[in-house]
Amino acid sequence: MNLGWTIAGAVSGLLAGALLRGVVVRLSVPAGQPMRNTCPQCAAPLPRLAAPRCASCRTPLGSFPLLELTSGAVVAALAWRFAGTPEVVAFCAVAALGVALAAIDLQVQRLPDRLTLPAYPVLLALLVAAALFGHQAWPLVRAVLAALALAGAYLLLGLIRPGGIGGGDIKLAGLAGLALGWLGWPAVVGGAALGFVLAAVASLGLLAARRITMRSHISFGPFLIGGALLVMLATGPGPGT
Repeated sequence: MNLGWTIAGAVSGLLAGALLRGVVVRLSVPAGQPMRNTCPQCAAPLPRLAAPRCASCRTPLGSFPLLELTSGAVVAALAWRFAGTPEVVAFCAVAALGVALAAIDLQVQRLPDRLTLPAYPVLLALLVAAALFGHQAWPLVRAVLAALALAGAYLLLGLIRPGGIGGGDIKLAGLAGLALGWLGWPAVVGGAALGFVLAAVASLGLLAARRITMRSHISFGPFLIGGALLVMLATGPGPGT
């Protein structure tokens, strides 16, 4: 049974990565700039679904096929872990979106509202469906409370240390809390803590390699996403859901 879910997850993740490639290319611009509609090299119009290379000058558009393969691997892992559960579709959807958000944040250090804000009603609707299908209301209530708690905690951190936590990180934290809250409060705390641990380890490695300085700012979104996904895989479905 898990093998079938894993294969379906891998295929779905690859397709999601291919569909999101165009979104990633268009939104990978610095904050305050309009969405990209032309090739950064020759200014030729971008296709609706971004191809690996510009049709005019053959400039690579993104790191093909890294986005597709990463999305396929992450969605496959979650489909295997939560095979047959009411929440599997919701978790796979948020995983594919997380890969796209991480790709954008790594390139331009921003988490665009065009992706994070629409993800809230989509994920919430999928979790409502999971609650109805599984005949369990408490995980849904807990997920909403966790979203508010985690977003509030990140907002407080942003106010205490301006510039360390951005508005995109706060919105992403709420989205992560919505997913982790379905699994329980330990998952919420673990996912949030692991994000900071991963960011600290990466920062120390980059400092040791002299790739950054003490004043450098690194993208936090990928570590928050990575921590949440790892905790989701480690927790898995259970009586707590």
